[in-house]
Amino acid sequence: MTYPALRGLVFNGMCLSLIALVGWATGIWISAAISVGVNFVVFLVHAWPQSSEKFFDATGTFTYLTLICSALVLSPSFEGFEFDLRQIVFAAMVALWAIRLGSYLLARICRDGKDARFDNLKVSWLLWLGVWSYQALWCFLVASPALIILSKPCGAASPSILDCVGLAVWALGWGFEIVADRQKDAFRRDPANKGRFINTGLWAYSRHPNYFGEITLWIGICISGMSCFRGWDLLAWSSPVTTFILLNFVSGVPLLEKVGDERWGNEPAYQHYKKHTPVLIPRVTTPPPFKASEGVATSEEAAMDAGVGA
Repeated sequence: MTYPALRGLVFNGMCLSLIALVGWATGIWISAAISVGVNFVVFLVHAWPQSSEKFFDATGTFTYLTLICSALVLSPSFEGFEFDLRQIVFAAMVALWAIRLGSYLLARICRDGKDARFDNLKVSWLLWLGVWSYQALWCFLVASPALIILSKPCGAASPSILDCVGLAVWALGWGFEIVADRQKDAFRRDPANKGRFINTGLWAYSRHPNYFGEITLWIGICISGMSCFRGWDLLAWSSPVTTFILLNFVSGVPLLEKVGDERWGNEPAYQHYKKHTPVLIPRVTTPPPFKASEGVATSEEAAMDAGVGA
């Protein structure tokens, strides 16, 4: 067995084991199986034969929607369609977020043609399958707060202040993500910005404001669900935790920061941007503007360093 295949085998095993354990502990194992099933079917029908990631993000969206729809049907409240307001709101929040983000990502890959992040992962079918197992795990854990709430009888807990606070936090996060994505999309579409990095709008306060928004909205859902969570239901908090870990340490920030350093790492303006703009959590005050004199000083320091080294 080759090294990439061995990596794929281990990675698949880890992802599927986590899905099974969380599904069993929280009593939503059918949803866990559905998440795996959707991703594996797309992998077998399209991704593996075509060696294509074109429908990866679309599959993520479809997985979320399938999980929510199936959870509604499997819910004890489905008989007589007696869902309480919290269950309806939770289902709607996940569906709205998934449709909005999924359509944005699908439009982006249709425009760009491919996603270079996956090139090195297609060398082995087991490793390539691991990417889809990873997505199945991500979708299941992220949607778990809503899935757990929907698995409970109608009126499992009366509305509380936590519901209001959670909804407000979710709205803040969703709005942050939408505005950040639209600002970046508009920036990229402007020919004058070709080859430049974005440092305007929300991107002046955080280098990854869309990720901050996504993490925040899942925290909001978990806060809202605290009125109902009991025992192992608290594993629902794996939703924002998983989102934070994956975006901040695995597939999001590290890859984009590496690309940014490779493209603009030697530019004084980019160095200024990184110095004064947090990676994730937005700064409260307006960042100081870049001055051309900073670039001159940086160049002079580099020249002096080079002279000392010689």
